[in-house]
Amino acid sequence: MSTSDPQVPGRDGGKPADTTHFGFRDVPVEQKQKLVAEVFSSVAGKYDLMNDLMSLGIHRVWKRYFVATAQVRPGDRVLDLAGGTGDIAALLKDRVGDTGELVLGDINGAMLRVGRDRMTDRGNVRGFEYVQCNAEKLPFPDASFDLVTIAFGLRNVTDKAAALREMHRVLKVGGQARVLEFSEVTADWFKPIYDFHSFKILPKLGSLFAGDAGSYQYLAESIRKHPPQAELKGMMEAAGFARCGFRNLSAGIVAIHTGYRV
Repeated sequence: MSTSDPQVPGRDGGKPADTTHFGFRDVPVEQKQKLVAEVFSSVAGKYDLMNDLMSLGIHRVWKRYFVATAQVRPGDRVLDLAGGTGDIAALLKDRVGDTGELVLGDINGAMLRVGRDRMTDRGNVRGFEYVQCNAEKLPFPDASFDLVTIAFGLRNVTDKAAALREMHRVLKVGGQARVLEFSEVTADWFKPIYDFHSFKILPKLGSLFAGDAGSYQYLAESIRKHPPQAELKGMMEAAGFARCGFRNLSAGIVAIHTGYRV
Protein backbone atom coordinates (compact mmCIF):
# COMPACT_ATOMS: atom_id res chain seq x y z
CA MET A 1 0.00 0.00 0.00
CA SER A 2 1.50 3.34 -0.95
CA THR A 3 2.15 6.17 1.46
CA SER A 4 -0.55 8.18 -0.31
CA ASP A 5 -3.24 5.61 0.48
CA PRO A 6 -5.53 7.25 3.07
CA GLN A 7 -5.93 3.94 4.94
CA VAL A 8 -2.31 3.94 6.06
CA PRO A 9 -0.95 6.65 8.39
CA GLY A 10 2.23 8.36 7.22
CA ARG A 11 5.75 7.20 8.00
CA ASP A 12 8.29 8.92 10.22
CA GLY A 13 8.28 12.69 10.04
CA GLY A 14 5.80 15.48 10.55
CA LYS A 15 5.02 14.52 14.15
CA PRO A 16 5.35 16.86 17.13
CA ALA A 17 8.74 16.54 18.81
CA ASP A 18 7.25 14.98 21.94
CA THR A 19 5.41 12.15 20.18
CA THR A 20 6.38 9.26 17.95
CA HIS A 21 4.64 6.25 16.45
CA PHE A 22 4.08 2.83 17.96
CA GLY A 23 2.60 1.01 15.02
CA PHE A 24 -0.25 3.23 13.84
CA ARG A 25 -0.65 4.90 17.26
CA ASP A 26 1.00 8.13 18.31
CA VAL A 27 2.58 7.80 21.75
CA PRO A 28 4.82 9.99 23.92
CA VAL A 29 8.47 9.54 22.92
CA GLU A 30 9.46 8.35 26.38
CA GLN A 31 6.89 5.51 26.24
CA LYS A 32 7.87 3.87 22.95
CA GLN A 33 10.96 2.10 24.25
CA LYS A 34 8.92 0.48 27.02
CA LEU A 35 6.14 -0.55 24.63
CA VAL A 36 8.59 -2.09 22.15
CA ALA A 37 10.32 -3.90 25.01
CA GLU A 38 7.00 -5.44 26.04
CA VAL A 39 6.42 -6.69 22.48
CA PHE A 40 9.78 -8.42 22.19
CA SER A 41 9.74 -9.79 25.73
CA SER A 42 6.40 -11.36 24.83
CA VAL A 43 7.55 -12.94 21.56
CA ALA A 44 11.16 -13.84 22.46
CA GLY A 45 10.53 -17.53 23.04
CA LYS A 46 8.66 -18.02 19.77
CA TYR A 47 10.57 -15.46 17.69
CA ASP A 48 12.30 -17.84 15.26
CA LEU A 49 9.22 -20.05 14.84
CA MET A 50 7.09 -17.02 14.05
CA ASN A 51 9.66 -15.68 11.58
CA ASP A 52 9.52 -19.00 9.74
CA LEU A 53 5.73 -19.00 9.68
CA MET A 54 5.41 -15.35 8.65
CA SER A 55 7.95 -15.51 5.83
CA LEU A 56 7.63 -19.20 4.86
CA GLY A 57 11.29 -19.52 5.83
CA ILE A 58 12.50 -16.89 3.36
CA HIS A 59 13.93 -14.74 6.19
CA ARG A 60 16.76 -17.28 6.45
CA VAL A 61 17.68 -16.69 2.80
CA TRP A 62 17.58 -12.90 3.30
CA LYS A 63 19.88 -13.18 6.33
CA ARG A 64 22.37 -15.46 4.58
CA TYR A 65 22.57 -13.08 1.63
CA PHE A 66 22.92 -10.11 3.99
CA VAL A 67 25.94 -11.68 5.68
CA ALA A 68 27.45 -13.23 2.53
CA THR A 69 27.64 -9.81 0.83
CA ALA A 70 29.01 -7.96 3.88
CA GLN A 71 32.47 -6.40 3.90
CA VAL A 72 34.09 -8.55 6.57
CA ARG A 73 37.29 -10.55 6.89
CA PRO A 74 38.84 -13.03 9.32
CA GLY A 75 40.00 -11.20 12.42
CA ASP A 76 37.52 -8.33 12.14
CA ARG A 77 35.59 -6.94 15.09
CA VAL A 78 31.85 -6.82 14.35
CA LEU A 79 28.88 -5.31 16.19
CA ASP A 80 25.48 -6.87 15.48
CA LEU A 81 22.77 -4.59 16.86
CA ALA A 82 19.26 -5.82 17.66
CA GLY A 83 21.01 -9.18 17.61
CA GLY A 84 17.94 -10.93 18.96
CA THR A 85 18.19 -14.69 18.80
CA GLY A 86 21.64 -14.66 17.22
CA ASP A 87 20.88 -15.61 13.62
CA ILE A 88 23.10 -12.91 12.11
CA ALA A 89 25.88 -13.36 14.67
CA ALA A 90 26.02 -17.11 14.01
CA LEU A 91 26.41 -16.50 10.29
CA LEU A 92 29.01 -13.79 10.85
CA LYS A 93 31.08 -16.11 13.05
CA ASP A 94 32.10 -18.12 10.00
CA ARG A 95 33.24 -14.91 8.28
CA VAL A 96 35.37 -13.49 11.12
CA GLY A 97 36.86 -16.84 12.07
CA ASP A 98 38.55 -17.81 15.32
CA THR A 99 40.59 -14.59 15.43
CA GLY A 100 37.59 -12.30 15.04
CA GLU A 101 35.29 -10.87 17.66
CA LEU A 102 31.52 -10.55 17.60
CA VAL A 103 29.57 -8.27 19.91
CA LEU A 104 25.88 -9.15 19.98
CA GLY A 105 23.93 -6.15 21.24
CA ASP A 106 20.23 -5.84 21.99
CA ILE A 107 18.20 -3.47 24.13
CA ASN A 108 15.90 -6.30 25.21
CA GLY A 109 17.26 -8.62 27.88
CA ALA A 110 14.88 -11.48 27.04
CA MET A 111 15.95 -11.51 23.39
CA LEU A 112 19.61 -11.27 24.36
CA ARG A 113 19.31 -14.25 26.69
CA VAL A 114 17.74 -16.30 23.90
CA GLY A 115 20.62 -15.36 21.60
CA ARG A 116 23.25 -16.22 24.20
CA ASP A 117 21.63 -19.59 24.92
CA ARG A 118 21.40 -20.36 21.20
CA MET A 119 25.09 -19.60 20.69
CA THR A 120 26.04 -21.76 23.67
CA ASP A 121 23.89 -24.66 22.42
CA ARG A 122 25.63 -24.43 19.05
CA GLY A 123 29.04 -24.54 20.69
CA ASN A 124 29.76 -20.91 19.79
CA VAL A 125 31.35 -19.70 23.00
CA ARG A 126 34.71 -18.15 22.12
CA GLY A 127 34.81 -14.79 20.36
CA PHE A 128 31.34 -13.67 21.46
CA GLU A 129 30.36 -10.82 23.75
CA TYR A 130 26.78 -9.97 24.77
CA VAL A 131 25.87 -6.39 25.62
CA GLN A 132 22.45 -5.05 26.55
CA CYS A 133 22.51 -1.61 24.96
CA ASN A 134 20.42 1.10 23.36
CA ALA A 135 21.31 1.66 19.68
CA GLU A 136 20.77 5.39 20.19
CA LYS A 137 23.54 5.57 22.83
CA LEU A 138 26.11 2.85 22.21
CA PRO A 139 28.54 2.11 25.06
CA PHE A 140 31.55 1.69 22.77
CA PRO A 141 34.49 3.95 21.89
CA ASP A 142 34.75 5.78 18.58
CA ALA A 143 36.14 3.77 15.64
CA SER A 144 36.04 0.39 17.41
CA PHE A 145 34.37 -1.89 14.83
CA ASP A 146 35.13 -2.99 11.26
CA LEU A 147 31.47 -3.78 10.54
CA VAL A 148 28.18 -2.82 12.19
CA THR A 149 24.98 -4.66 11.27
CA ILE A 150 21.36 -4.34 12.29
CA ALA A 151 18.75 -6.74 10.93
CA PHE A 152 15.02 -6.17 11.40
CA GLY A 153 15.68 -3.84 14.32
CA LEU A 154 16.03 -0.29 13.06
CA ARG A 155 12.29 0.19 12.57
CA ASN A 156 11.76 -0.41 16.30
CA VAL A 157 14.24 2.28 17.36
CA THR A 158 12.60 5.48 18.60
CA ASP A 159 15.25 7.87 17.21
CA LYS A 160 16.51 6.21 14.04
CA ALA A 161 18.69 9.17 13.09
CA ALA A 162 20.50 8.96 16.44
CA ALA A 163 21.05 5.22 16.01
CA LEU A 164 22.52 5.74 12.53
CA ARG A 165 24.85 8.44 13.88
CA GLU A 166 25.99 6.07 16.62
CA MET A 167 26.63 3.30 14.08
CA HIS A 168 28.75 5.75 12.10
CA ARG A 169 30.63 6.87 15.21
CA VAL A 170 31.71 3.39 16.33
CA LEU A 171 32.86 2.34 12.85
CA LYS A 172 36.53 2.48 11.92
CA VAL A 173 37.49 4.53 8.88
CA GLY A 174 36.77 2.32 5.88
CA GLY A 175 34.29 0.28 7.91
CA GLN A 176 30.87 -0.72 6.64
CA ALA A 177 27.39 -0.43 8.13
CA ARG A 178 24.63 -2.69 6.88
CA VAL A 179 20.90 -2.50 7.58
CA LEU A 180 18.51 -5.32 6.69
CA GLU A 181 14.95 -4.14 7.12
CA PHE A 182 11.43 -4.51 5.83
CA SER A 183 10.79 -1.83 3.25
CA GLU A 184 8.27 -0.68 0.65
CA VAL A 185 7.00 -3.26 -1.84
CA THR A 186 7.76 -2.15 -5.39
CA ALA A 187 5.24 -4.20 -7.40
CA ASP A 188 1.75 -2.65 -7.39
CA TRP A 189 0.04 -5.98 -8.10
CA PHE A 190 1.66 -7.55 -5.04
CA LYS A 191 0.76 -4.81 -2.52
CA PRO A 192 -2.85 -5.98 -1.83
CA ILE A 193 -1.64 -9.55 -1.29
CA TYR A 194 1.10 -8.35 1.03
CA ASP A 195 -1.31 -6.17 3.00
CA PHE A 196 -3.76 -9.05 3.41
CA HIS A 197 -0.97 -11.29 4.68
CA SER A 198 0.31 -8.60 7.04
CA PHE A 199 -2.93 -7.47 8.62
CA LYS A 200 -5.13 -10.59 8.40
CA ILE A 201 -2.78 -13.58 8.50
CA LEU A 202 0.05 -12.37 10.78
CA PRO A 203 -2.10 -11.55 13.82
CA LYS A 204 -3.88 -14.90 13.51
CA LEU A 205 -0.54 -16.75 13.34
CA GLY A 206 0.59 -14.78 16.38
CA SER A 207 -2.54 -15.78 18.26
CA LEU A 208 -2.32 -19.47 17.31
CA PHE A 209 1.40 -20.11 17.77
CA ALA A 210 2.59 -17.42 20.18
CA GLY A 211 -0.62 -16.60 22.06
CA ASP A 212 -0.12 -12.93 21.16
CA ALA A 213 -2.01 -11.37 18.26
CA GLY A 214 -1.36 -7.81 19.37
CA SER A 215 2.42 -7.95 19.10
CA TYR A 216 2.21 -9.20 15.52
CA GLN A 217 -0.33 -6.54 14.65
CA TYR A 218 2.26 -4.02 15.89
CA LEU A 219 5.01 -5.63 13.83
CA ALA A 220 2.90 -5.36 10.67
CA GLU A 221 2.11 -1.72 11.42
CA SER A 222 5.74 -0.89 12.25
CA ILE A 223 6.78 -2.04 8.78
CA ARG A 224 4.38 0.43 7.17
CA LYS A 225 5.71 3.26 9.33
CA HIS A 226 9.36 2.59 8.55
CA PRO A 227 11.04 4.98 6.07
CA PRO A 228 11.05 3.52 2.54
CA GLN A 229 14.20 2.83 0.58
CA ALA A 230 15.13 6.26 -0.77
CA GLU A 231 14.26 8.01 2.50
CA LEU A 232 16.38 5.64 4.59
CA LYS A 233 19.27 6.09 2.16
CA GLY A 234 18.99 9.85 2.71
CA MET A 235 18.96 9.34 6.48
CA MET A 236 22.18 7.33 6.29
CA GLU A 237 23.81 10.07 4.24
CA ALA A 238 22.67 12.66 6.79
CA ALA A 239 24.25 10.54 9.55
CA GLY A 240 27.62 10.87 7.83
CA PHE A 241 27.83 7.69 5.79
CA ALA A 242 29.38 7.77 2.34
CA ARG A 243 28.72 5.62 -0.76
CA CYS A 244 25.25 4.77 0.50
CA GLY A 245 23.08 2.42 -1.48
CA PHE A 246 20.42 -0.25 -1.17
CA ARG A 247 19.37 -3.49 -2.80
CA ASN A 248 15.77 -4.71 -2.81
CA LEU A 249 15.05 -8.35 -2.11
CA SER A 250 11.76 -10.15 -2.83
CA ALA A 251 10.19 -7.20 -4.67
CA GLY A 252 11.10 -4.75 -1.93
CA ILE A 253 9.59 -6.69 0.98
CA VAL A 254 13.02 -6.18 2.48
CA ALA A 255 16.01 -4.08 1.47
CA ILE A 256 19.70 -4.14 2.37
CA HIS A 257 21.16 -0.68 2.98
CA THR A 258 24.91 -0.10 2.99
CA GLY A 259 27.08 2.85 3.98
CA TYR A 260 30.74 3.46 4.79
CA ARG A 261 32.74 5.64 7.14
CA VAL A 262 35.39 7.58 5.24
